[in-house]
Amino acid sequence: MGYFTILAAVPGFFLSAFIFMLLWGVIAPNFGIEKIGYPMAMLITITLWLAVAPLAAAAGRRAKKW
Repeated sequence: MGYFTILAAVPGFFLSAFIFMLLWGVIAPNFGIEKIGYPMAMLITITLWLAVAPLAAAAGRRAKKW
């Protein structure tokens, strides 16, 4: 079950990175910073996912106990 859950998240990762890149391109000029490409958006997205995943897992475990 867990293996297929991970596979189901893969398209979401690529879509999240693409949306992040597009939104960064819209916001960046307002702050005077340069735009990022898709590889950098993927790096930032995976970093955020790795930071949030333990929090989501802990919240999921806590919700099941109630």
